[in-house]
Amino acid sequence: MLQYIMRYTRQDLEKHIKEEHRQSPFGTYLREIVYGGNDGIVTTFAVVAGFAGASAGGQIGGLGFAAVLLFGLANLFADGASMSLGNFLSIRSEQDRYRKEERKEKREVDANPHIEKAESQEILKQKGFSKEQAAQLVDIYSTNKPFWIDFMMKYELEMANPFDESPVFSAIATFLSFVIFGAIPLIPYMYVFPFGHPFTLAIIATGCALLLLGLLRFKVTQESIIKSVGEILFVGGLSASVAYFVGTFFQI
Repeated sequence: MLQYIMRYTRQDLEKHIKEEHRQSPFGTYLREIVYGGNDGIVTTFAVVAGFAGASAGGQIGGLGFAAVLLFGLANLFADGASMSLGNFLSIRSEQDRYRKEERKEKREVDANPHIEKAESQEILKQKGFSKEQAAQLVDIYSTNKPFWIDFMMKYELEMANPFDESPVFSAIATFLSFVIFGAIPLIPYMYVFPFGHPFTLAIIATGCALLLLGLLRFKVTQESIIKSVGEILFVGGLSASVAYFVGTFFQI
């Protein structure tokens, strides 16, 4: 076993990560896809439900399909852009804050290494290491200042490294998910169906969109399908119900 470990190379590690822990684009940006998709579905349905709820008997009346479609699309792209840009600025702000704290931590390591060593030992003891083990580990960490600073950032300040995320790609993933999933509740108003009321079809389309988002979440996480789909259906359905309920207070 020891001989095998000594032969283990960087290429072996990269191969293992690629084969066993490779992330698809959906997995990498699952948070943005679920967040943007769910919000896009609910936000767009809120427009449709608002019109239907505000109309007597659920009829669109004189407003017409075109008005629902116009307001829905305008809301879809405006909110999608706002959410994606907000996500971009949020990540950039977190990166700026991380840089500031990282510079401060570096100055403390350079100016007061003994204090930083004592802090590091205390952190390791709280993680279950003995006093002797903690002292040995800190002596090793201190020989590699970038790693030591990363350790202090993570375990002393409890700040995750935000540079693993790309603000641009996160914003794009949020926008695309918002628009693609959010457009589904509007499909009944884009075409004239020979059967059914468009709002009834919009409810069905919204449920299908939430189901599709839940199945995508299940495929990426491989967690319980009941949990993956059920949580999204429950949260999205609850939000959509609130949108319709509020609309009923404003009868046309």
